[in-house]
Amino acid sequence: MRLKLLWIIFAFATAVQGASFDVQTPFLRNVEPVQQQSQAAHLAAEVLARFHYKSIPFDAALSAKIFDKYLKSIDSEKVFFLQSDIDQIASARDKLGDAILAENLTAPFAIFNLYVRRAADRFAYARSLLSKGFDFQQNESYQYGREKEPWPKFETEMRDLWHKRVKNDWLRLKLAGKDDKSIYLTLDKRYENSLKRIGQLTSQDAFEAFMNAFTTSIEPHTNYLGAQAAEEFDISMRLSLVGIGAVLAEKDDFATIRELVPGGPAALSGQLNPGDRIISIAQGEGGIMTDVMGWRLQETVALIRGAENSRVILEVLPADASPDGKHRLVTLVRKKIRLEEQAAKKSVLTVKDGNATRHVGVISLPSFYEDFNARQQGHQDFKSATRDVTRLLEELKKEKVDSVLIDLRNNGGGSLTEAVELTGLFIDKGPVLQQRDANGAITVESDTDAGVAWDGPLGVLINRGSASASEIFAAAIQDYGRGLIIGHPSFGKGTVQTVISLDQIAESEKPQFGNLKLTVAQFFRINGGTTQLRGVTPDILFPAGFDAEDFGESSFDNALPWAQIKAADYSIVGDLKVLLPTLLTRHGVRIKNDRDFQFLHEDIEELKVLRDKNLISLNEAERIRERNAREVRISARENQRTGSQSANDKVFATESTLRSVSPTRDDGLQADERNFANDLAVENARKNAKDILLNEAVHILSDEVTVLRASTAFTARIKPATLSTPH
Repeated sequence: MRLKLLWIIFAFATAVQGASFDVQTPFLRNVEPVQQQSQAAHLAAEVLARFHYKSIPFDAALSAKIFDKYLKSIDSEKVFFLQSDIDQIASARDKLGDAILAENLTAPFAIFNLYVRRAADRFAYARSLLSKGFDFQQNESYQYGREKEPWPKFETEMRDLWHKRVKNDWLRLKLAGKDDKSIYLTLDKRYENSLKRIGQLTSQDAFEAFMNAFTTSIEPHTNYLGAQAAEEFDISMRLSLVGIGAVLAEKDDFATIRELVPGGPAALSGQLNPGDRIISIAQGEGGIMTDVMGWRLQETVALIRGAENSRVILEVLPADASPDGKHRLVTLVRKKIRLEEQAAKKSVLTVKDGNATRHVGVISLPSFYEDFNARQQGHQDFKSATRDVTRLLEELKKEKVDSVLIDLRNNGGGSLTEAVELTGLFIDKGPVLQQRDANGAITVESDTDAGVAWDGPLGVLINRGSASASEIFAAAIQDYGRGLIIGHPSFGKGTVQTVISLDQIAESEKPQFGNLKLTVAQFFRINGGTTQLRGVTPDILFPAGFDAEDFGESSFDNALPWAQIKAADYSIVGDLKVLLPTLLTRHGVRIKNDRDFQFLHEDIEELKVLRDKNLISLNEAERIRERNAREVRISARENQRTGSQSANDKVFATESTLRSVSPTRDDGLQADERNFANDLAVENARKNAKDILLNEAVHILSDEVTVLRASTAFTARIKPATLSTPH
């Protein structure tokens, strides 16, 4: 009773303080926990204590970690709370663990409600600044990264911070060529939308924010998944959903069609177009129309999705109609939509090497996807990364490629089974990884199928975004000496997660408690080391612009440590180390004379300077000078690439030259403020832009083929498995 009374007093105090803050702030209702959320939190704590890989003492130290993670998740840049707010809620710092076990979430919800109030205060203040104007001749700067800064002590300090933030928003639009009226309207709408989104936050939002602060306080890759998050996770693994085949975006209170999926019901109907706005939705013929204007996008999407072959009726305002224009009704039958854009893809790149021409097949794999349910149910055509890659390898063999490159850049992982089976496409039978569970028991996961799908030269391209299953695959290929690893050191996630349904644990007949994705084991390479923290180090390193302290496993303060166990029983199939001196020499000579790599080094150095500086000028003349210098540099680079202008001419770039590179300029807009067609055009341009790292990786594999064919001594050292029937 005393504990409950403490939470009530705490909640009342924060609510009163928030209510008296700013008269411009709209009225906001507090969100309150519901019984099943309190039960779910307690149930999650029990499951984590019993099954998690890491021992979890529910003590004051864990509560303090939860408190800090919670604040970081809702105010990471220290732009909403004052230090006095933090001081006031500090009484909950060592009690949040008790709140979970006592099934009383009043305190974390009170913190969330205070956050909502403060966020609304800040955006209301931002709106109020727009009519006052700004002086862009002053010499002042805006600090855009505040994660490591203290919370502002005084309201005057907070308002100065937001004044500079709004001033920077205005200046960005001004530099993009917008006039004052359009800038005012754009920013007023932006901050108004922010206020609306704050007002739409629900009890579930508060609960999931707190639960993920709780779970990630234990270990970085343990998460709570509500119903919608769990559904999105399932979709990402099976690469399919049941719907109408339209990509939606939130724009001006409407769920707006951004693009249509080729072959989907929406595209085949011929009745919908990008830019069309959805007003209301009904389920089936005769269904009651539900007005979805102003809804959150995820809630609108949930209404549009449904059972396969069922009907959904959309009331649509056409893209070219005014807000009070004529609506039309569109009836569609939901179908299974395959997300092919997220599946494995292939291309063939050609390299001229003297009189020889090499063909390198590139397979880009965005994730290690697998339709778990379809596989368990015995479906013959279940979706999987390994199946898709097998098919692509068959196609590449028919195209007579000399080498294959597996591009795993920014592949964050996925199915452990897929990582093992994909490795099996390139090695004969043998271990792929080792796992150690919480009890210290070690198991070995092996490829048990005889033969390989590709026995020729192989490379794997990775970067800092390559994690988990990507690291398992890359590490196994490296340990077997089966292929070259090229790129940047990988993420360093050497842990294994599984998803547990709390409803199944509680034997609940209806879904109400959600799911836990928790770490149950640590995986180790077959050589005995782990990728945890250290990741996979490439055989040939590319220059990188990331900071390990900000991105990767080493950026987490509670990541599991690196460890080592006994190596598995395996045989190396190739000694690629003997090739490396020659390949590194050729690589070094090539990039030394490659303008794009020189530009990359320049950009990396500039990025480091900007990151360390962490300030941007709010003086218009200074920003124009910086922009022009950047665009002159870009123009000069283009001239160097094309050879159309001498190096001496680059300093005399004209205004027309600067306009010609204007697509590189910051437009000052957020994603939901841009024209969809222009936004998609920019995306496509980025996708089609020259990929210098991929090109260099392909050249390295071409070099490998050249060296292997030139030297029987090398060939004798490289012994890939014998080609046989793909599996």
